[in-house]
Amino acid sequence: MSLFHIDAGKEWRGGQRQSLFLVRELRRMGYRVEFVVQPGSALEEKAVEAGLSVLPLRMRSELDLPAVFRLARQMKKRNCRLVHFHEAHGLAVGASAARRAGVPLRFISRRVDFPLRSRAKYTRDIDAIIAISEGVRKVLLDSGVPGPLITVIPSGIDFSPFEQAGAGDFLRREFGFAPDEYLVGIVAALEDHKGHAYLIEASKIVREQAPKVRLIVVGSGSLRFELDKQARDLGVEDIVFFLGFRDDVPRILASLDLFVLSSHHEGMGSSLLDAMASRLPVVATRAGGIPEVVQDRETGLLVPPRDPAALAQAILELYRDRELAARLAGRGLEVVHRKFSAEAMAGKVVELYEQFAAQKGIRLSQ
Repeated sequence: MSLFHIDAGKEWRGGQRQSLFLVRELRRMGYRVEFVVQPGSALEEKAVEAGLSVLPLRMRSELDLPAVFRLARQMKKRNCRLVHFHEAHGLAVGASAARRAGVPLRFISRRVDFPLRSRAKYTRDIDAIIAISEGVRKVLLDSGVPGPLITVIPSGIDFSPFEQAGAGDFLRREFGFAPDEYLVGIVAALEDHKGHAYLIEASKIVREQAPKVRLIVVGSGSLRFELDKQARDLGVEDIVFFLGFRDDVPRILASLDLFVLSSHHEGMGSSLLDAMASRLPVVATRAGGIPEVVQDRETGLLVPPRDPAALAQAILELYRDRELAARLAGRGLEVVHRKFSAEAMAGKVVELYEQFAAQKGIRLSQ
């Protein structure tokens, strides 16, 4: 008997990290889990680094019938009783395979707050959709998904990398920043919904009042050259630093003075959890599930999305009021440890699994 977890993501983003955390915790609990990933993907590499065995399966498209047949054979061979889909591509291939293999329990994780293109894809033969925030739940309801099908389970993180990040002068040594330069950072894919364009526009406003502020942009994506051009056109290319994709995010966060997330669509914002675990004050937008992580003036500052002026003023407020920044950072650290651990997330997922397994008379544990 086995549980299949399918994540066809090729990049290393928040969703892939969550699927890895969940598989790792399930195996620690004694469940036999088959982790289906794209061969050669960043997720496969990270899973192997974490000591997790994987089942590599090339999934070239959502209509990849050979992949469907291969996956169905593996499900039958390993007596798959439950399958959990972690993103849309893996859902399309995996759901077809699960139907062929007669898998009785099927779950989906939904991590983004974009409206569904196909409601049927997310509701056909599905026992439950796990939304990572009430914001995502609302979008699912607005897309016509029945409420009883949705369960909210927030994302979780592993705190150990942030506790072992080391000295906070890493970036200052790498780039030669002066001790009085104030480092504001964002870690997010360079895609439209993350709102980098508004943050770069805000940096121009900030520079006029606080010339010592520097903006550190970590992440890769389709907007890299467009954002670089925007920085040059606004004349802020000397204070905006594009670092690209980095594997050493905990060390980078430990080097920052402030973290910003400028999204106008966001399922929850797992990078905010990382920043709060790194004892950073945060500025974020009131988008999607972010307000469920950041409470305005309690664990950070919230501003409207797509509002560079408001974003700039929030950055300037915490730059000028270090006492407020420290208080928000301390409270954020307390909240993230209490509410957003990977262990707590996995425990709630297992409760959901076992609830539906009991209803169908299926035993999941060995």
